[in-house]
Amino acid sequence: MVRLTTALLGVLAHGLTLVSAAPPFSPNTSPNGLESRDTTPGQWESLGGRPISQPSAVSWGPNRLDIFAMSDDSACRHIWWNGRRWGNWESLGGTFRSPLSSVSWGSNRLDVFGQGVDSDIWHKWWDGQRWSDWEPLGGSFPSSTPSSVSWGSNRLDVFSVGNDGDALHKWWDGRRWRGWETLGGKFSNRELASVSWGSNRIDIFGVGTDRALWHKWWDGFSWRGWESLGGTLTSEPYAVSWGPNRIDIVALSTDRAVWHKWWDGQRWRGWESLGGQFTQPPTAVSDESGRLNVYGIGNDRNVRQISWDGSSWGQWQSLHSPAAGSTPSVTSWGPGRIDVFMEGTDRALWHNW
Repeated sequence: MVRLTTALLGVLAHGLTLVSAAPPFSPNTSPNGLESRDTTPGQWESLGGRPISQPSAVSWGPNRLDIFAMSDDSACRHIWWNGRRWGNWESLGGTFRSPLSSVSWGSNRLDVFGQGVDSDIWHKWWDGQRWSDWEPLGGSFPSSTPSSVSWGSNRLDVFSVGNDGDALHKWWDGRRWRGWETLGGKFSNRELASVSWGSNRIDIFGVGTDRALWHKWWDGFSWRGWESLGGTLTSEPYAVSWGPNRIDIVALSTDRAVWHKWWDGQRWRGWESLGGQFTQPPTAVSDESGRLNVYGIGNDRNVRQISWDGSSWGQWQSLHSPAAGSTPSVTSWGPGRIDVFMEGTDRALWHNW
């Protein structure tokens, strides 16, 4: 999964059936304002709903949050923070078999992708005024979550792993969809990570059949790679960028600790162990240049966080969360602001900021 960080963006089915929206819940004004540098231990609120998957969180501008998750009817559900309060859960329809992926390429624009029960990738978008219908993008994939990324206005790139283990790519060029094209590779894990650190630049990562991390990149003219970045990984990677020519990768290894590798603008460095003991893949987010926060689910089902402050790593700390039922989804809408979302074992969506 990844993603261009929203702070850097400038803010950064066959059988599809609409169903009635989830019951409303009381709005909560808690997320307003830049309240802390990092997320706050114990500061959790329930947003209700009935998610059955890891949520996908995205921001298209300052003080705006949009969250997507599969509900217990396999439809896509959406909840949003409009700068003053949370809206009510709404159903966006569809019938999906794996978690959703969301991305924004500009102010008041959202694109959502999911794998339908027919194994094809489906797409829905918010154009600033209304939601489109779901459109089929084809593909016929094994069960996996598509990875979506944008490197600029009116540009979308989507990646997934095909039935033969190859990476496949489809893209919106500003006028129409192109692809799928085969990018090769052989991946044991069905989840790819994609990230952009600048205009017309894309980097994708996947765990090969040798359990090493493999990397391919678009340099603005052609695809380069694959190159092996080593490691012995037991989870999908997560990729994030906090500025031009910078990439950070986190993943679990055989010791169940989080391991970190990074591109410093000239060469790859790492792997380094960040320690900890985790049951699900880690996620990461940057709220500004030189900053990185990493999140994971510990053995006690608590969400844990570790931070890079620009010069050194801190220590893992518990966020004293409700019992986590999914890997967290994290996003930032501006410097000093990070929001964390997870599915709880009570089947509600929980939020920390």
